[in-house]
Amino acid sequence: MTNSSGFEAIVLGAVQGLAEFLPISSSAHLIIVPWLLKWNDPGLVFDVALHLGTLVALLVYYWRDWVSLGASIFNGDRERKHLLFMLVVASVPGAIIGMLFEKEAETVFRSPLLIAIALAALGVALWYFDRTSTQTRKISEIGFSDALLIGLSQAFAIIPGVSRSGSTITTARLLRLERTDAANFSFLMATPIIAGAGLFEGRHLIHEGITGDVVAGFVAAAIFGLIAIAALIRYVRTQTYQPFAWYRVALAAFVIVVYFLRR
Repeated sequence: MTNSSGFEAIVLGAVQGLAEFLPISSSAHLIIVPWLLKWNDPGLVFDVALHLGTLVALLVYYWRDWVSLGASIFNGDRERKHLLFMLVVASVPGAIIGMLFEKEAETVFRSPLLIAIALAALGVALWYFDRTSTQTRKISEIGFSDALLIGLSQAFAIIPGVSRSGSTITTARLLRLERTDAANFSFLMATPIIAGAGLFEGRHLIHEGITGDVVAGFVAAAIFGLIAIAALIRYVRTQTYQPFAWYRVALAAFVIVVYFLRR
């Protein structure tokens, strides 16, 4: 990013932090916001920094869970060990498909119309399955097939507009997980995926250097990501995912209108 884009860095960091964990698609928002405001592409280094910021938010919020999950390998806690294994199973499909379609995600999949379609389609699916599925299962009841299905749904998040949290929460609700546990499993399984991608792409940070704008975006993503996680977990204890579903549909309609007005 240029030296004059400190404000843009903070805005995009906040957008990444909020949209990564609310089921509204961070990748779509990071394309749509600069597109609407006619900002320059901040580049790969900045994008890596934003994702590392959201990783920090996850680790801060779930550090106790990860400590207990890691300790279960040695202390015989079968329930936590089972959850750890399910998280591993769920993480594999997304990692494989992400590597296979990395180039398409950066080029072909960035069309505003495709993003709008993905936003609307997943929004309708989230609304329907959250509305019609019962809340009868807890995170400890997730089995191998459940974890695999949720992991496969995460793989579709390579298309901007689908949303990692949106696709995994929608699938978890389809499988009748409680709303809070659907979000918790989604965020826990996001941790190794984001960490792996961050480590893989982190070489660009070292090679190209870290500027003030990159640091500003990283900090904003971490702070707003932590706010988003805490707020969503608290919200869905008593409310549905319906507002996020309709926000997605409304944003999709807005993007389509702007797209055709600019042609």
